[in-house]
Amino acid sequence: MATTITRNASRLRNVYCRFNFHTLTQCRSTIPSLPVADTLQRRILPSVQSIFGFQSLLINRRLLLSTSSANTNVEPEKTEPKSSSSSDHEGGEKSGDSNQSKSEGGKSVRGGPVSWLSFVLLVITGVGIIWYYDKQKKQHIEEINNASQAVKQGPSVGKAAIGGPFNLINHDGKNVTDKDFVGNWTLVYFGFTHCPDICPDELQKLAAAVDKIKEKAGIEIVPVFISVDPERDTVEQVREYVKEFHPKLIGLTGKPDEIKNVARAYRVYYMKTAEEDSDYLVDHSIVMYLMSPKMEFVKFFGKNNDVDSLAEGITKEIKQYK
Repeated sequence: MATTITRNASRLRNVYCRFNFHTLTQCRSTIPSLPVADTLQRRILPSVQSIFGFQSLLINRRLLLSTSSANTNVEPEKTEPKSSSSSDHEGGEKSGDSNQSKSEGGKSVRGGPVSWLSFVLLVITGVGIIWYYDKQKKQHIEEINNASQAVKQGPSVGKAAIGGPFNLINHDGKNVTDKDFVGNWTLVYFGFTHCPDICPDELQKLAAAVDKIKEKAGIEIVPVFISVDPERDTVEQVREYVKEFHPKLIGLTGKPDEIKNVARAYRVYYMKTAEEDSDYLVDHSIVMYLMSPKMEFVKFFGKNNDVDSLAEGITKEIKQYK
């Protein structure tokens, strides 16, 4: 009996070894799992039982149990990569969750690029800058106004070098000098009788301002017209010309050298334009000179003044002078 059992066990061992070697060569990259033991029980066990009997069944069960235990021991080696990968995946998910939680935490800590606090501080700073600039501007304007009001009228440091002695002929043919006008306020204008438009307009304005000053301020002004065209403006020509503007307008003319000297003294520019026979124009300064009773220069008035501004300006200068 023992010999039979030993023989049967040897045969079974050979069968098992062959089967095991065949299985390992086909599945060298993978390790068989527990379903292999079930397959052995279903297919091989009946044939072995039929040949060797009940004893061989017991031995086979023991071998199968040992194989199952061996398979169970080998199974963790296969599942370790899965567990490691799954653990890595779970770890990645956990790390991702942790990173996400950190990022969410960071967002809650950092906030947006411009927070409400920084916006409020920016608005307060801008308002402060505008307020400070406006305050400095108002202060600067007040300083200018105070400085202008603090200036007191007084004797001027220097006088303009305008005016001087002259010796000319009036529209009645009499020689007159600058001393003949001492004691009177005088308003002097330089022009020529052949002037087409500017001289007539300025002389009309001068005459109207003289009448207005006398009417409102009671101040007598002597209007004077000095010709810058002595070659054509004779005494007779000047007399007829001045009568057209004002009865008290005094017309003066003279020799070319005398006209040149008086024009230079009053800083008056004049020059003939292109001549065509005896018809030509004279380009000259368009200025009225207010002279004091001492025949000293007080102020000049340009073409931009109308009758009212001219009368008010002369009246103001005379009152300040007194």
